[in-house]
Amino acid sequence: MTEFPIPRNHPRAESLLIRRKLTAQLDAGVLVPEGMIAHGRGEAFDYLIGEVTTPPARHAIEAAAASLILAEYPVISVNGNVAALAARDVAELARASGASVEINLFHRLPGREEAIARLLRDAGVKKILGIEPSATIPEIGSGRRRVDPDGILVADVVLVPLEDGDRSEALRKLGKTVITVDLNPLSRTSQTASISIVDNIVRALPRLTDEVVQSSKIGRDGLREIVSLFDNQRNLGRILNHILERMKGLSEAKFEMTEALPSQRR
Repeated sequence: MTEFPIPRNHPRAESLLIRRKLTAQLDAGVLVPEGMIAHGRGEAFDYLIGEVTTPPARHAIEAAAASLILAEYPVISVNGNVAALAARDVAELARASGASVEINLFHRLPGREEAIARLLRDAGVKKILGIEPSATIPEIGSGRRRVDPDGILVADVVLVPLEDGDRSEALRKLGKTVITVDLNPLSRTSQTASISIVDNIVRALPRLTDEVVQSSKIGRDGLREIVSLFDNQRNLGRILNHILERMKGLSEAKFEMTEALPSQRR
């Protein structure tokens, strides 16, 4: 397929580059077509948020960083979209937090785990779990129930970016702290996670890594206080209010612009 150059001054240049990256990984077997649909849905919510990391998202990142530092055994769960969009960011976060990295997929197709593993290794991930998962989480009906016995099954904190809600809920029932990165504040994932970072993964993971590095200087009592004071449902409400106020502001600006135009007469 011929790839046409994307002008750097194109107003949607970054978005178009991300789409191209996803398309390339679809051809490489890392993504499935359903992943492209999921990305489009997330991009729509990013428009509503304003394509920025909001104060509520930064608040969630602080709590997530504290949870990762306090964890006895943190694990970063990686699906096709995460690998395609943020493999290097995953590697850097794993190094900073000491977390293990596990591949976990809804659609387990022949060779797909290996394709994702190659992408992660090339990005700098040294050890990858979940290539041949032998344990199961009975509460889950999809392919995501298969997990590594040395990874998600025994983790106390699990980062599940771009997740589907059934596993997030099941992991919470198992007593695990679940951190998610999801642009949709209304998704089951966001609603059931312990800490929901409502942000684009390409913005959130680098910020989370920086926050882990900075928060490592805080004592454990201070970190526990950050986690205990975080209220996920309240923070999701702040995100929804941010979207509401932003839409209201845009609507009023458009209305005022229309009122200022000279009347059109036939």
